[in-house]
Formats: sequence, structure tokens, C-alpha cells
Amino acid sequence: MMQRAFNVLFLCTGNSCRSVMAEVIMNRDFGTRFHAFSAGSRPRGAIDPETLEFLRMRHYETDALRSKPWDEFAAPGAPKLDFVFTVCDNAAGEVCPVWPGQPVSAHWGVPDPVAFRGTVAERAAFLADVYRMLATRIEAFAALPFDSLDRMTLKARLDDIGRRESETQ
Repeated sequence: MMQRAFNVLFLCTGNSCRSVMAEVIMNRDFGTRFHAFSAGSRPRGAIDPETLEFLRMRHYETDALRSKPWDEFAAPGAPKLDFVFTVCDNAAGEVCPVWPGQPVSAHWGVPDPVAFRGTVAERAAFLADVYRMLATRIEAFAALPFDSLDRMTLKARLDDIGRRESETQ
């Protein structure tokens, strides 16, 4: 029997790049087992144009993407979250809403491509590197044996996924 898809929320401050990339990676590559969302503590109100172009060039669906506040996912009627990942340093230190259902959470901080300053080529390379970091973490997450892990072990494995990649930055 097929288990329901897990709901995953990716958070960052602006919800214009990193969390959005994580959302589309998870939904396209692992959408039968996971349903991903993204949000921000202080959403910018629009997705970063370079990020949109980057995702479109890789054939991701971007039409429905929008920058939104994280409190949408703590409101009545919001999807029940199973996992919440912060993907930037600012959101990890902020006071998060109380998530109904007590989802398992972890911090997977990655650098902010929107804040990176450089030439067009340097910014594109930086964005591609952040994308690779997120894709690697999401792939490791999706490969976990969820049925055989208790909550504490699962939390430890999720934290480890975030640390492993951070050590190579």
C-alpha cells in the first residue's frame, strides 16, 4: 500500500531563491513521495529573476511560484507539515511559527545567491553551486529509510545532511 506523500516546507528569509529552488527540485524529482512548499520570514514579494531564468533553463515549472510568508503554513487549513527545513542562516535564528503536528525540522544553510555580488558569469556559477548543494541534500533526504527510523534518529540524520554539505563550502 502506498503511503501518503510527506509535506515538506523549505524556509528562508526572502523566499525568492534558495527555498524556491528547493521546492521545485523536491517536487519535480521526488514528487510522488513528497509535496514541497516554500516560504519566507520576510518575503520579497517576487522570485529573483536570475533564479527564475536558471530554473526555466533546467525545464522546471515556474509559473505557479510566488514569494509568500511562512505564516501561511501555520494558519488553519494549511497542509499538515511533516518536515521543515531552513535553508538560510537568517531564518534558522528567527522565531518560527508553531507548526501544527510538530514536523521534524533541520537547518540546511546555504549561501544566498541574491546577495552575491560579481559578474554575470560569477553570479551564474554561484547560483549553480547553491543549486547543486540543495539538490545533493534533497537527494540524500529522499533516500532515507523513513519506515525504519525513529523520530530522534531521523532528526539526527537530517542534521547530518545539513552539516556534511556545509563542511565542503
